[in-house]
Amino acid sequence: RHRVTLQKRLLTVQEASIYLGRSIPSIRELIWNGSLPIVREGRRIHLDIIDLDRWIEQRKTTYTY
Repeated sequence: RHRVTLQKRLLTVQEASIYLGRSIPSIRELIWNGSLPIVREGRRIHLDIIDLDRWIEQRKTTYTY
């Protein structure tokens, strides 16, 4: 028997906050200011994990003195 493990692609605001290590209000602020796109289904808001990874990659930098 094969076991298939699926990773969720769409995360709730709470799950996204855990994934990014940010507070829920911080995630909401990123949504409101247009930094993070959302997937809306009715009143439900989800964030695409690909967009969260892209957000991380765009903010990577090296430390300089």
